[in-house]
Amino acid sequence: MAAQVAQHQWISTFLEAQAAELGAATNTLLAYGRDLKDFADWLDKQGSDFAKADRDQIEGYLIDCDAQGLSQSTRARRLSAIKQIYRFAFEEGWRDTNPAIQIKGPGRQKRLPKTLDVAEVDKLLDAARQTGRSPADRVRNTCLMELLYATGMRVTELVSLPVSSARGDPRMLLVLGKGGKERMVPLSPPARDALAEWLRARDEAEDEAVAKGKQRSRFLFPSRGKSGHLTRHRFFLLVKELAISGGVPAEKVTPHTLRHAFATHLLANGADLRSIQTLLGHADVATTEIYTHVLDERLAELVLEHHPLAKDPDDKG
Repeated sequence: MAAQVAQHQWISTFLEAQAAELGAATNTLLAYGRDLKDFADWLDKQGSDFAKADRDQIEGYLIDCDAQGLSQSTRARRLSAIKQIYRFAFEEGWRDTNPAIQIKGPGRQKRLPKTLDVAEVDKLLDAARQTGRSPADRVRNTCLMELLYATGMRVTELVSLPVSSARGDPRMLLVLGKGGKERMVPLSPPARDALAEWLRARDEAEDEAVAKGKQRSRFLFPSRGKSGHLTRHRFFLLVKELAISGGVPAEKVTPHTLRHAFATHLLANGADLRSIQTLLGHADVATTEIYTHVLDERLAELVLEHHPLAKDPDDKG
């Protein structure tokens, strides 16, 4: 029974992160949940669970799915869900190994991550400066967006930053990443300016709260909620609000697309993959290599759009 509870906890935490960090649609989350529950039930019958399962057991489950006559797309989707929860578990430090990393399933076209161009990011930053119920809200929103784009932090890393890491006009921020791994990320001048302005507004609000008998928060972006800081879900909704306000298609914008934009724009301006890997906190450079494909696709689009030889000869424009 305890193992079953633990398995449900794995699934719920994973789905929460997918919703908050990637903006996964409700139908996608429901499909992940169903697939992972099916896998968890199968493991339970084998006397195993997510924490103990090895590669052989995962492959055994996929063979069982095939024997049930499940379609190629369904089996590919189930393997994708399993791979993602184990990658998440490895990055969170729940497991020392990822048993699904080398498993290949039925082929499916790999989708490249959505990203934003520089003009779209500028629109979001402008919207942050003008969106909020109060001047303090607008200063906070500006700081959040400037830091996210300047550093490529994961949304969890951003919203849970301790205020101590931001004191003294820092050129670098110490970030506690997945699996408890620390890394340093540099701050751009606009991000430092936004941070300094937010610290002034934040400290004033905290002083007022303390005067009313409340405890001083240790977080850079405090909240009176259970976590003590701005939640991933609230920040996801905020980013959607900024997209609508800034005239950027809301379906293109999540906190994670800002992370993708950070990496893609760095690569486009000459940064090397190893440096980007370090800044993003990727354990394996293979994860970072996806951005070379994003850039290649964008360059191909530019050629097709603007090169004279790529135009239809009948097109007089």
